[in-house]
Amino acid sequence: MRIHDAPATAAALPYARLVPALEAMFARGCEVPPRHVHEVKLGSDSNFSFTSLIMPAWVPGRYYGVKTINIAPGNAQRGLPGLHATYLLYDGATGVPLALIDGDVITARRTAAASALAARWLARADARRLLVVGAGRIARELPAAYRAVRAIDEVCVWARSQESAQALADTWSDQGFAARAVTDLAGACAEADIVSCATLATEPVVHGTWLRPGTHLDLIGSFTPAMREADDACFAGAALYVDTEEALRKSGELLGPMARGVFAPGDVCATLAMLARGEAVGRADADQRTVFKSVGTALEDLAAAILVHEGAPAPAEPRP
Repeated sequence: MRIHDAPATAAALPYARLVPALEAMFARGCEVPPRHVHEVKLGSDSNFSFTSLIMPAWVPGRYYGVKTINIAPGNAQRGLPGLHATYLLYDGATGVPLALIDGDVITARRTAAASALAARWLARADARRLLVVGAGRIARELPAAYRAVRAIDEVCVWARSQESAQALADTWSDQGFAARAVTDLAGACAEADIVSCATLATEPVVHGTWLRPGTHLDLIGSFTPAMREADDACFAGAALYVDTEEALRKSGELLGPMARGVFAPGDVCATLAMLARGEAVGRADADQRTVFKSVGTALEDLAAAILVHEGAPAPAEPRP
């Protein structure tokens, strides 16, 4: 079994390769059973509980993979990242373990790549100004991912911690982006072509009245019924797309507005699989507002893991 640490995993997943790999996997499909979700409480202190997701997927006869991911919002108080994951890839015919892969890198990169893939169909062709809401691990990846599909030349970041936002802007500047931290979120939303939210918020941070015609809104953070990043006005009059139909059952981003009659499940325009297979179309015109809501899928993890495994150099022959 090969072991791929964080640097090796990142090196194997450039967005120029990962975005097309996701598109190909969505187009052909794979087996993805429902994820297991477990709430792990640490005694009576619910502030330091975490959610554990177990996410299997397989291509029959070829590959079988399982990701275990733990999300702990309380880790911020400990000075730790809120997300930790591992990925195990097996031979799909024999069950033999093939690779242990850094799941944090897979999760961050495949999530950002899925947002970029959606933007290929949903963001305006001339979109160049990106606003990132949040300053965590996934937020860090978004400019590079979006640059794989759009000519992004201006990046702004807003976060509850101005210090974290500034540090992230400085990192992106070092990577060659024209990046800056902002404190006026409403004003930044009004100027952006793409607004991408990657937070663990439970109350809306982005409001639809801030978004101008033609904006593409990417909502990443809400993966449980209790989480939400956008208010109802973000969906009113917008064309809504999701990564998978599971988003309609899992995300507070969608469950709340549906319960209030803002939109119905049948109003969703398409999933990523439908777009990848050419069964649906994306943006209709330059003035249309589009919304993409993702909750993540094991299909994306498997596509990324296969890319890591198949791109790894063959192990050296033992010396006699």
